[in-house]
Amino acid sequence: MSEAALPHQDPHDDTADATRDIADVAAVEVITTAAVHLMSAAAVKCGLAEDGPDGSGSEYLDLDEARKLITALAALVTASAPDIGNQHARSLRDGLRSLQLAFREASAYPDAPGEGPGEKFTGSVV
Repeated sequence: MSEAALPHQDPHDDTADATRDIADVAAVEVITTAAVHLMSAAAVKCGLAEDGPDGSGSEYLDLDEARKLITALAALVTASAPDIGNQHARSLRDGLRSLQLAFREASAYPDAPGEGPGEKFTGSVV
């Protein structure tokens, strides 16, 4: 086989391509994408996954994990809100608040007001 027929790509080219790709993405998009990933993971850990063919989404309930994810989300949303603008921050805050309330509802012994996940950043949700 000739050299031209061998698909050979320098691994450094992949890194350069990835760097160029990420350089083209606005910071607000990176922040909101990270927030959406945290929201999705927290929702699943709060037992909010859709019921599947094998049973209830509540089988994924893990409030310890959900607490960590919601707290990280609250920190990200609170810290980035002034920079990403009200249009983006508002929807992230709404999603965060919904998760905080879902966590409280899923808890057998809800935290005191202001002590729930992320509430040190957002204030009490009740």
